[in-house]
Amino acid sequence: MQKQKFKLVLLYFLGSLIWIYGSNYLIEKFVPTSLIWIIERSKEVLYIIVTGGFIYFFINKTNELTVSREDQKRLSTLINAMVDFVNFKDGEGRWIEANNFGLQLFQLEHVDYRGKKDSELAEYTDFYADALRYCEISDEEAWKNGDIIRIEEVLPVPDGTTKTFDTIKVPLFNPDGSRQGLVIIGRDITEKKKMARELLVSQQQYKSLFEYSPDIVYLMDLEGNITNLNPHFEVITGFNKEDIIGKNVKSLLPENYQRQVHQFIASVVEEVKPVMYEINVPHANGAMITLQCTSLPINIEGAITGIIGYGRDVTTLRKTEERLRRTEKLSVVGELSASVAHEIRNPLTSLKGFVQLLQMEDKKHQYYYQIMLDELDRINHIVGELLLLAKPQVLKFTNADIHKLLKDVISLLNTEASLYNIQINSNIPIEPLMLECEPNQLKQLFINIIKNAIEASQQGKSVTISVEQAVEKICITIKDSGCGISKERLEKIGEPFYSSKEKGTGLGLTVSYKIVQSHKGTIHFDSQKNQGTTVSIVLPIKQHNSK
Repeated sequence: MQKQKFKLVLLYFLGSLIWIYGSNYLIEKFVPTSLIWIIERSKEVLYIIVTGGFIYFFINKTNELTVSREDQKRLSTLINAMVDFVNFKDGEGRWIEANNFGLQLFQLEHVDYRGKKDSELAEYTDFYADALRYCEISDEEAWKNGDIIRIEEVLPVPDGTTKTFDTIKVPLFNPDGSRQGLVIIGRDITEKKKMARELLVSQQQYKSLFEYSPDIVYLMDLEGNITNLNPHFEVITGFNKEDIIGKNVKSLLPENYQRQVHQFIASVVEEVKPVMYEINVPHANGAMITLQCTSLPINIEGAITGIIGYGRDVTTLRKTEERLRRTEKLSVVGELSASVAHEIRNPLTSLKGFVQLLQMEDKKHQYYYQIMLDELDRINHIVGELLLLAKPQVLKFTNADIHKLLKDVISLLNTEASLYNIQINSNIPIEPLMLECEPNQLKQLFINIIKNAIEASQQGKSVTISVEQAVEKICITIKDSGCGISKERLEKIGEPFYSSKEKGTGLGLTVSYKIVQSHKGTIHFDSQKNQGTTVSIVLPIKQHNSK
């Protein structure tokens, strides 16, 4: 640059000397004396004009060059400050400008890259030689496309890993359609891709947990509106989840839970820890199911935005626990009965004998003796029931006609029903219904249930007995229109020593439950206060392991 300036100044001086001395020589030799002064002054003015024009031209060019250099410096500063790879190429694919990030990326920091193509620069780096040669192929695709293209390029790294770049190539064309230049910008999206993959894996894991969980998974906002449900909700409740999503949880819960919804949400949000509880909710078929729920707050950037929860169906588990509890009570009763019953009967026999002896000798107090004998008989009856619970029963199943068994029981209880002014109605098929059972125990079962129905009914009412045959089962229904059983008592029915009767022991239904259980059947009480009671007994026709 300095040499070029020196040459220009030298050329200026030489040209000026040649012009001055040459023009003076020509004027003195060829111009008349009278015109010499005018010509010399004109020459000087012309020299000033021409010289000034050249000076003005060079000053403008210098300013333009300075501005261009400043723009180039700004552009260089800008692209070097970028964390992306930036490269400018001419229409022939030669490098014009590249930022430091790009030079370091391709290991070209100490290479004079300007004016060279990618294939030429490939000679300066063995590791990225193939990548640079591929750039020429990729650039050609951008030129052919004629518009901006966006591609993902994967570059190897010396440490054995790779980097992924989101590359944008912008081809520039002259007005005549010829190639002018190519702008390339590549952003390192390696971490972004990694995070996207991790996010996808996390989403897939969450989706798998959500979709395939054997429990109900529910999401709801802080107002109690259900925002999402997993497919197992339909399996457990029988309802279509699409019909439930968007509704408030209050609409799904029984009335006794609805008032507690806001309090429950507040407790989950305030405690910021799992909250466990059990609720009874209706199934689509009308039955009630028990859900063991665990609810947690959804915390996003320090703010609670909703609630996520899991609901496990524990209906069968609770029923099993209830059966186990009843069995434990029966076991306790059995142990108590085994140790006490026989000891009671021995003095009972003596008491009864002495009372009968006194009754024969003392005619004056016959009324009191009879009361004593009745109470002793009642004690003997209770002891008999205790022994039945205590003593393991060896059941001998035989084929019996359920029709005949019920007819015998009805004939036996008709007299007692008449005392209460109760009518026993039966709806029993005429044809025999054979059942594999222990007939005497079934008779005791029917006597206990029908007798309870008679005693619970009001005078003038009736007790209805009906029998239906299903697939491999027989259903016996005993219905009365008596005082009914409250919900609280219905939950405890069948427990030993629990009875609503004034002088009842509660052992009759306990024995009945045990008989049904030994026959692998089910017994169900359906009752409402002052609306009567319906007892449904379902027994299998065949006992598969009767031996």
